[in-house]
Order: sequence, then structure tokens, then C-alpha cells
Amino acid sequence: MMPPAPVNGLSVDVEDWFQVGAFEHVIDRADWDRLDLRVERNCDVILRMFADAGVKGTFFTLGWVAQRCPSMMRRIAGEGHEIASHGWDHARVFTFDRDGFAHDLIRARDVLQDITGCAVIGYRAPSFSIDARTPWAHEVLAEQGYRYSSSVAPIHHDHYGWREAPRFAFRPVAGADLVEIPVTTAELAGRRMAAGGGGFFRLLPYAVSRWAIGQVNRAGHPALTYFHPWEIDPGQPRVADAPLRSRLRHYTRLDAMAGKLKRLLSDFPWGRMDRLAAIEAERLA
Repeated sequence: MMPPAPVNGLSVDVEDWFQVGAFEHVIDRADWDRLDLRVERNCDVILRMFADAGVKGTFFTLGWVAQRCPSMMRRIAGEGHEIASHGWDHARVFTFDRDGFAHDLIRARDVLQDITGCAVIGYRAPSFSIDARTPWAHEVLAEQGYRYSSSVAPIHHDHYGWREAPRFAFRPVAGADLVEIPVTTAELAGRRMAAGGGGFFRLLPYAVSRWAIGQVNRAGHPALTYFHPWEIDPGQPRVADAPLRSRLRHYTRLDAMAGKLKRLLSDFPWGRMDRLAAIEAERLA
């Protein structure tokens, strides 16, 4: 008898269309409050999608967003999904020193916990920005009491990546309970490729993601997927002065994303990241 397929980690990186790394040099943070905040309506769609599929997930949320959308945060928590931290305002980890990173973690978690009343034990770095430049970041997360992180992309990419990191869950700090769950990768012809969601899922044919997740599951490992609320929003404003490459990455196939997500939710078993982290922690004990 074949063993049951692992339950995979379902996650949403809750940030709005103007907060993404692709636009960080053309949209000033000082202007954010003057822009069209669309994250709440998009999260409503996601919550209905998850409810229809009968799945629970983890919402890695910016403190900046939570502060402005408290009713949305309470609804997410009230429907049984996990609230986790995505930092305060999408600043990448390597832009901080150790103390600055600790401050960002505390500021974001305080707001998330105060609004929802839920303990926040998980963290995802903006743009998977824990890498070889930040050897101290996992130590700070452990000091702050986080039980898991999902902040490492074990690939080479022009915006992020830590190619030498393990592909699957590992303990990054000796003697600490913290577990790091890297974004999912698959292997093809001896080469490692990103397969965890986001732009890769949106831009490539659905069959690629189905194959990649199946490969990881057949090897006995859970996969994880992530996406952003703006990725199901074809009507979002266009940033005309962003570089062409950034615009192509950001806007291509937005109209296909919701349908692909519905297929993904029905094709594999999914659950919250904290549950996945607990299983991985037991495996690593």
C-alpha cells in the first residue's frame, strides 16, 4: 500500500500591488497611503476560494497592511487560517543590521497579535531574503521565539536565492527549536528549479507545477505553495514607469491565476504552515 501523500503547506503573502520588490525603486513608501488599497477585496476572494475547497492556509501578512485592514485580519483568523508575519513593510532582510531586523520583527508581530489575538509563531522574509548575506537572521528569529521560518529560496535568482541551502526543512540554529522550511524546488535533468508558487506558478503551464509538487511528494516530502493577493487581480493599476522586465513579470497572466489556484487546491492536500512546521520539527528531532 502506498503511504498517504504528505499534506502540503498553503500560504498567502499578504501585500498589495504597490508593495512588491519589482516596484520598490519607482514607488516611494511615503506615497503608499495615497494609493488604491486593493488587498482586502482580493483577500475576500481568496477566503471564498479556500472555503469552497475546504482548506486552511497561512497568511504571512505585512504589519503595515494589518494595521490598515484590521477587520480583514480578524476575518482571516476567525475562519481558521493561521496569521504569520511578513515583516512590517516589505523591507528585505539584508537591508537591516541585526538590531534593525529584531525591531522590524517586534513591530510587525505586536500589531498582528494585538489585532487578531492569535500568537504569531511563523515568519516569511520579504522576497525570501534570508540568504548567505544574513547568517545572523535565523539567530534573531530564534531569539524572538519564532517556531518556524519559510524565508529561504534554495535556488539562484536575480532577485533572491541561497543556492547552497538545503532543499527541505532544516534546523538553522544549533540548539534552537526554530525550523526553516525553504520554498519548494524540483529537479530536472540534474538541475534545480523553483516550483513553490508565485510568478513561477502563474507564468508556467499548470502541468509544470503539478509535476513538480508530485515529484516532491513522491519523495516523501511536503511541498509548499505561495501566492499574493494582487496575483488574482487583473484590474489593478499599472505602473508605467517600472522597468519592462518588472512589468512583464508582474502583470503577465494575472487573469489565469484564480483558475490555476482552484485546480491546485483540488489536486493536492493542503494545510496551514504551522501544522507542517510541527510535523517537520518532529521529523528533525
